[in-house]
Amino acid sequence: MAKVPEVCGLSNEEAAAACGEPDASTKDFVLQQTMLRIKDPKKSLAFYTQVLGMTFLHKYDFPSMKFSLYFLGYEDKKDIPTDEKEATAWMFSRKATIELTHNWGSEEKCYHNGNSDPRGFGHIGIAVPDVYTACKRFEELGVTFVKKPDDGKMKGLAFIQDPDGYWIEILSPNNMLDIVS
Repeated sequence: MAKVPEVCGLSNEEAAAACGEPDASTKDFVLQQTMLRIKDPKKSLAFYTQVLGMTFLHKYDFPSMKFSLYFLGYEDKKDIPTDEKEATAWMFSRKATIELTHNWGSEEKCYHNGNSDPRGFGHIGIAVPDVYTACKRFEELGVTFVKKPDDGKMKGLAFIQDPDGYWIEILSPNNMLDIVS
């Protein structure tokens, strides 16, 4: 019987060789947003601002297409320009924002969170100073956990769910070396 090869990822060398150098024309590109479809803006906005501590940055309505976009991020509210044009340019220049998309009339629709078959999108990640302290607070707030910090093989990180079932990894940058090595 033939030996079945062990399944594994790329070596560091293989990963580096697959990448290549970025083109100079992309030097000012930035990951600006990740979009999540939501059913209830009130629940989602409360979760991302009150539970995760994000700042509401801006809302855009598209009545002819029947949807609204809500942008959130880790920014100081005082930095948001008051002029509408300046605020829009500023908002779209922020790094790593969350765009919550509410398609009007989709309140009963069930969105696929990517973590059941067929798998696709997995999660977003939020860095916190202390995973255990953050998770204690999440428990007190009644947040749904997918994985608590001491569950499973990867100790010291957690996964919670937002109101639409999207997974959010809770990690501490200072603990990641122990987890990934």
